[in-house]
Amino acid sequence: MAKGVLLVISGFSGAGKGTLVKRLTEKYDEYALSVSMTTRNPREGEQEGISYFFVSREQFEQTIAENGLIEFAQYCGNYYGTPRAYVEQQLEAGRNVILEIEIQGATNIKKLFPESCLLFVTTPTAEILESRLKGRGTETDEVIAKRLARASEEAQGMDMYDYIVINDDLETCVDEVHALVDAARREPVRMKSFIEDMQNQLMGYSKGE
Repeated sequence: MAKGVLLVISGFSGAGKGTLVKRLTEKYDEYALSVSMTTRNPREGEQEGISYFFVSREQFEQTIAENGLIEFAQYCGNYYGTPRAYVEQQLEAGRNVILEIEIQGATNIKKLFPESCLLFVTTPTAEILESRLKGRGTETDEVIAKRLARASEEAQGMDMYDYIVINDDLETCVDEVHALVDAARREPVRMKSFIEDMQNQLMGYSKGE
């Protein structure tokens, strides 16, 4: 069985990453969502072990010390990280594992897992991004201003990603992401075992056997 693709999804706060990922996993069976660990407080409706693993700063730093994370980063004063064991198990089982993480974490993942596929999610325009942030109604104007300032910084790193995904219509966006991942699975860098097996099978022909 071919290994799954490690799919790293980043994007601006307010671009709809969470909604996109949720719909992708609902619509297609071959995806597994990696649940991140964080020190931030839960938002309304978020569930422990499903949305995030919510831990104290001390617990998070202990996990770092035990090498239990494949990446971690700080964002707006809180830690975010990806537990190692679950990701590796799902990839070996042939499932595409989704990591929804920030740019700093994505950079680290690409170094550790060169075969990972990086997608950056954005709104069509900055004006729409601001509108979506305000429309959530969950944050103060000060926090929204910080998120927009952060988005300005993140925009400088968009070109390090493999694909840019413009989240205008959700269903269209979901299908586009699935098509990109399906194509990525067939790239030679992710089919090394198949290629080596085919080369070995054909070796006899080159020797006239």
